[in-house]
Amino acid sequence: MLPCMSNEAALSKTARRAPAGAAVLREEKTAAIRAAVFAELAAVGFGRMSIEGIARRAGVGKTAVYRRWRSKLHLVLDVVTALAAEGMPVPDTGTLRGDVRMLLEVASRALRHPMAAQIIPDLLAEAARSPEIAEALRTALHDSQESMTRAMVGRAVERGELPEGCDVRLALDLITGPLYWRVVVLRGDLPKGYLDELAAAVATALGARGA
Repeated sequence: MLPCMSNEAALSKTARRAPAGAAVLREEKTAAIRAAVFAELAAVGFGRMSIEGIARRAGVGKTAVYRRWRSKLHLVLDVVTALAAEGMPVPDTGTLRGDVRMLLEVASRALRHPMAAQIIPDLLAEAARSPEIAEALRTALHDSQESMTRAMVGRAVERGELPEGCDVRLALDLITGPLYWRVVVLRGDLPKGYLDELAAAVATALGARGA
């Protein structure tokens, strides 16, 4: 699952974090380059993406890109990692089912974004060939979500909804697996009421009281 924010809002925030040693670089150029990375990934994929294409789309010279990142791999890793770091607030609706439902809503909107639909499968394919990309995606698509799920499950335990020792990783698999399968793999539509049914099924599977 991707972070809960539009590309514009996320890139606005990440643009303020200039790479180490680049404090004098113009932030508007950095933001334009990062935005261009997403557009290029969606248009041509990582394999065909080039520094030249990124610079042209961003309206800057190649030197402006190389002053910030030494290769397209490091540029993509920086952008993916920065977006993952933004994260999203942990849902706190008062019930596990409500929290899961909110998380599913946010994730489904992110996964169905046209740009995400192009970028995620491509990066996952590249991750099979590049340990560096695989590690970055682990942070972007798993570790941040696991931290959020741990907090969500912890609150449910404190409320008495879930038993102590509830498996957080299993909870994350149950929440994200069906959604990812339907939206990213099958690229299918979500029927009316699907997210409500999925949230209820997840709560029941985890043993939530009153589910």
